This record gives sequence, structure tokens and C-alpha cells, in this order.
Amino acid sequence: MSIRPALTTSLATPTVEGAGVHLHRAFGFHNPKKFDPFLLFDDFRQDDVKGDIAGFPWHPHRGIETISYVLNGTVEHADSLGNKGVIGAGDIQWMTAGSGIMHHEMPVANKRGQMHGFQLWSNLPASEKMCAPRYQDIPSGEVAERIDNDGTRIRVIAGNWRGIDGPVKGIATDPVYLDISVAPNTIKTLPMDTYRNTFAYVFAGSGRFADSAAPRGVLLEKEVMGQEVNIRDMSGNRTLVEFGTGDEVRLQSGPEGVRFLLIAGAPLQEPIAWHGPIVMNTAEELRQAMSDLRNDRFIKPAH
Repeated sequence: MSIRPALTTSLATPTVEGAGVHLHRAFGFHNPKKFDPFLLFDDFRQDDVKGDIAGFPWHPHRGIETISYVLNGTVEHADSLGNKGVIGAGDIQWMTAGSGIMHHEMPVANKRGQMHGFQLWSNLPASEKMCAPRYQDIPSGEVAERIDNDGTRIRVIAGNWRGIDGPVKGIATDPVYLDISVAPNTIKTLPMDTYRNTFAYVFAGSGRFADSAAPRGVLLEKEVMGQEVNIRDMSGNRTLVEFGTGDEVRLQSGPEGVRFLLIAGAPLQEPIAWHGPIVMNTAEELRQAMSDLRNDRFIKPAH
């Protein structure tokens, strides 16, 4: 067995999207092959919402899948195919945009003024870029959960992990998507396929990722206020961890425990032509998509 080293850690960057939604972006738009097959990851979180959240008005997608996972509040959605729905705390929506879809997403805070969720963009292989759009709305109660003897709680959102199947099915890149909570001051080793690109995103508590047997942590290069510095890493809230190769992820949780997403996918290793919410393989395909959008040909008729 080989432990995946934590190559880099970085803090998610404050960003404004949609009609004025304040969120934090862990990665996206720059160096799109770094996390192949994943393109973008956003953490949208507000803890003291007063009034309506601006949301994400009608916009197009083609050539990708978007994965929304809600922890607090709800997200109302509707699309150009007539689909409508609401996902709430613990629910998942996996949208395959395929050949093209127009949709909008409107976050709504809970009664305590809290809204928190994540959105991940996953690329589609060239052979499926123009597949028919579809949704998978998964209620929280259908998400399989494993509780280990040390108290570690693992929600398997997608993929197969240690014999547990997540409820999201038929995804081209066969991703593994886990929501993991580890008790305080615990060393934990998690198996992960060597051939998948893997990252972790910490959103509560803190922990050290890498070969964490030494209590001082591992010396890593980390970006702090735009500067690269070497520090003993204790990754906390809104920290992205990029792993090297290996078949296990090891961490040591901090004094308050740690909760993080662990996400892995098989790299496509295909060319990427990307403009906003549209991701194709060639510049010509991208020009065709923009032409379709301008000339009302973006939404393909159902067969």
C-alpha cells in the first residue's frame, strides 16, 4: 500500500457569480486539466441571510455535468425541458447537460438564515458531449452511509467505495464522491483507486493530510495571501488538498475533528475548449455551440 502525498493545499477564493451570489471557488477555469475530469468546484455558503439570495438566473450548459450537494437551506431549479424541483439538506442533484440545456438555480436559506452547498463540474468525454440531457435528483435518505468503529462517518454520494454503492448512477467518468466526518485527534486511512485524480475539500474542523504519523504534520508549500510559503500544514475551513498518486489517503484530524469531501475521477485526457458554461473538445465545436445559442438551436429536440 502507498500513501498519496498531499502535493499542495490552497484556500478557496472569494468569487461572485450569477446575479450576485457570494461564494468561494476552490478551482476552476485556470489549468483545466489539473483535476481532470473535474473542471470547477464552488462552495456557496452564507450563515446570516436576510431577504432573498440573488441566485443563478437562466443560463446554458453543454458538454458537462453539474453536481449540486446541499447541506443547509434549499435550491429550487427549473429547466428548458420542463423539469422543476427543490433539493434540500443532504440532497443531491446530478445534471447531465449533454447536448444543451437552459436552467436556473435559486438558493433559499433555512429558518436560521443559513445556506450552504457545493457545486462540482465534471467533464463529459467526447463520445458523450452531445448526449440527451438528464437529471438525477437524490433525496438525502437514499444516500448510503458507513460508520466505522472509530466513529468516522462516510456518506457515499457517487461511485463504489469499499463495497458501498452511491445512489448516483451512470456517470461517464465513474467518479467517487464521499462526504467524510472524522472524530477529533484520529488518524484515518482511506483506500482510493491509484488511477483516479483525487482531491479533498475541508469545510469544517481541521486535519493534516499526507503521511500524518508525525504529530507535527507535513511541511508543504501553501499559498497564503497570494504568497507561496512553507508551513506545517493543518488544513481547515475552505481548504483544497491536491493529492499525488497512491492507493490510500491518510489524515490526522484536529482537536475539533474534521469534515471534508473526498472526490476522485478517472482522467479523460482529452483536449478542452471552454467558454463559460460550455465545455467542448475543439474550438470549432465551441463556435458551433455559441452559434446554436445565438440562433435558437441550442436545445435539441427529444428523440
